[in-house]
Amino acid sequence: MHSISLTVEETVFQLAEVFTISRGSRSEARVVTVSLSDGVHTGWGESVPYARYDETVEGVIETIQGLSGDLQNGLDRQQLQSCLPAGAARNAIDCAFWDHAAKAAGVRVWDLLKLPAPRPEITAYTLSLDTPDAMQAQAAQNAARPLLKIKLGTPDDMARLEAVRRGAPDSRIIVDANEGWSAEVYADLAPHLIRLGVQMVEQPLPAGADDMLAEIARPLPVCADESCHDCASLPALRGKYDMVNIKLDKTGGLTEALALRQMALAEGYDVMTGCMMGSSLAMAPATLVAQGAAVTDLDAPLLLSEDRDHVLGYDRLGVYPPEAALWG
Repeated sequence: MHSISLTVEETVFQLAEVFTISRGSRSEARVVTVSLSDGVHTGWGESVPYARYDETVEGVIETIQGLSGDLQNGLDRQQLQSCLPAGAARNAIDCAFWDHAAKAAGVRVWDLLKLPAPRPEITAYTLSLDTPDAMQAQAAQNAARPLLKIKLGTPDDMARLEAVRRGAPDSRIIVDANEGWSAEVYADLAPHLIRLGVQMVEQPLPAGADDMLAEIARPLPVCADESCHDCASLPALRGKYDMVNIKLDKTGGLTEALALRQMALAEGYDVMTGCMMGSSLAMAPATLVAQGAAVTDLDAPLLLSEDRDHVLGYDRLGVYPPEAALWG
């Protein structure tokens, strides 16, 4: 790898509406944009720092800027994996490396990876946490979508879930508790989730306090999100989870995400591909991880009122892989 120059900055995208989960609300997406250039070709990457993992935009930018000299001295993508831990900082650089390599070689990134050309994948559409009446209205507005995701984790979860099912009687539903339940609450709710046709529950118990999942019945698939970051996370999940949610901001980039996908499938887990609240540039590399996944949740650009100059395509067939002008 030749000398690479780095640029990194914050980019802010406004959301179409205020988006709420059990941890709070937001009206904008603050992301970190990275470019790597050799003077001829420029690769781009985006990451979304997440406070749940003690990340801030400012801290991630500072970490990335700290590698500027190493990049000029020949740091490559393979060496990057040991220079930074899994997380948003490594993700942005790793994805920029992949974009740069594809542009330098004049091929698509999946050709470099020797993967089949990706196809569209049906993606979940996430409903913001709100009152039951408001969530029923959201569900009705999106009832034609094949897969809805509901953010739960509050004392009023059943009323919200019942309301969403009324609003969208034919949609598949998955729920994300965002670590908001206890084992007792989940055990009590599970039969009702099944009654209402919920197909999967994501992270019902707090990470680090989820051992009870190995001891209680799991009548519907349980997906690890906050409990699963990278390949090193898998041993602790055994017997507790049926699925893992692979997010590039957790794995620290496409390189580790693809490795985690392969390892998880080999160990018998189903795979979900998820995202933080980012733009089409953040979703683009994740479309490769989503190929054949049991659940794809790459809907963040649909929740924005503004996006990159080149955007991912979405239609009834799902989310499409990126055009070369966007990434890869």
